[in-house]
Amino acid sequence: MKKNKIFLVIYDNVKTLLGALFIAILIRSLLFQPFYIPSSSMEPTLLVGDRIFVSKYTYGYSKHSFPFSPNFSNKRFFSKKPERGDLVVFKTPADNRTDYIKRLIGLPDDTIQFINGDLYINDQKTKREPTKINEKIRCGSFLLEANIFIETLPNGITHFVSYKKRGSLQNTKKFKVPKGHFFLLGDNRDCSKDSRYLDSVGYVKELNLVGEAKLIFFSNDTNISSLLKFWNLGDSFRFSRLFNKLK
Repeated sequence: MKKNKIFLVIYDNVKTLLGALFIAILIRSLLFQPFYIPSSSMEPTLLVGDRIFVSKYTYGYSKHSFPFSPNFSNKRFFSKKPERGDLVVFKTPADNRTDYIKRLIGLPDDTIQFINGDLYINDQKTKREPTKINEKIRCGSFLLEANIFIETLPNGITHFVSYKKRGSLQNTKKFKVPKGHFFLLGDNRDCSKDSRYLDSVGYVKELNLVGEAKLIFFSNDTNISSLLKFWNLGDSFRFSRLFNKLK
């Protein structure tokens, strides 16, 4: 009798855990997924240590919407087209496993090029205005002097971009975005591995889109303290970034 009671308790607990796990996987796969920002490639928009929520429904669903990208289909369901300027999380074409976040700059059939440090989309110079923001931008383990601009894309979307004051990117070849693909850049233009690097990232297939970054829900400066050293969180926690909407 006692053994049966123990078995029922264990069974109920396992059933509850499995149910909670199933609901968590559904929310993560179909609605929102948290991501951690480990690199400086999107500064000043996203900082190392930011934790963000990404909507999984914005562009519809593919195999990459689910944990471990199960290979059940090479189609996208309930597909919605992304817009220029979106902050996109995607699986890198190199391995179809690693998650990257970049800003969508080029749509299918667009041409993208840097000429004398300026971004050209379809042979039209992209407008950018200097700001009075005076801060250093991270690039790996380095802090670099940078110029911060407000960039305006052809559809009117504005966002911050940063360029090194010394040794900034000047010229690239002209990139022609293939059909069914997108061209994405980091906002930290001189410290980002993105679609300019065809051997590692390159043009991103629509299938590889995971979702759109929507919100910063937590942020701490990992150079000051990690979450494990909770007694230092008062010094590292970035209160001003809490629940900031992303654009």
